[in-house]
Amino acid sequence: MKKVCLASLAIAAMLGAGCNKTSNAAKNETAGTAGRVEVSSGDRDFVQDVTRANAAEIDLSRLAVDKSSSPDVKRFAQMMVDDHTAAGAKLSGVASQNSIDAMGGPDDAHLTLHDKLAAKQGLDFEKDYLDAMVDDHGKLVDKLESRIDKTTLSRYKDEVSAGGDKAKVDVKTQSVLPEKSDDMVTQRINAWAAETYPVAYAHLQAAKDLKDALKKRSTN
Repeated sequence: MKKVCLASLAIAAMLGAGCNKTSNAAKNETAGTAGRVEVSSGDRDFVQDVTRANAAEIDLSRLAVDKSSSPDVKRFAQMMVDDHTAAGAKLSGVASQNSIDAMGGPDDAHLTLHDKLAAKQGLDFEKDYLDAMVDDHGKLVDKLESRIDKTTLSRYKDEVSAGGDKAKVDVKTQSVLPEKSDDMVTQRINAWAAETYPVAYAHLQAAKDLKDALKKRSTN
């Protein structure tokens, strides 16, 4: 009888230990799931799209630094390289922090454009390069605006418009606020977009001014 009781106690102890292991494993699994940061497809697509656009701006502008015969275009192109490299590094940090794959270079359309630009010289090259900068920055500005608080964005544009020529110099010093979100990842990306927007907007205005100046120069 004593042997039967001891055997029963041993089995009960084994079953209890097994239950505890299963319970602990379940807790760990739940904690691991809760600890992961979920990233929406919209956030992931935004980061990847902007990363590719950034890479394209840098690639085409490096080409312009080498090929352009205009000092103004060269300075603009070097500014593109510097500013987009800095913005890209910050976005890469946000992506890495939230396990978003943001690797990749320019898309196929920009690689084709690179080859076309590489075959051109002088005014033909500069015209097509600036056309690309106006088009690309217009798209980038639109994409960034989707992440920015609309009230501060409207105020920003009003201030820039009212500033006239002075605004072209001070446009980078103006500020906008990110669109608020309860999602931690979305809020981080929105903050990056708001920080980057004044620089991208200044690039767009500078590209338009250079394009107009080039057009006047080619018709004289």
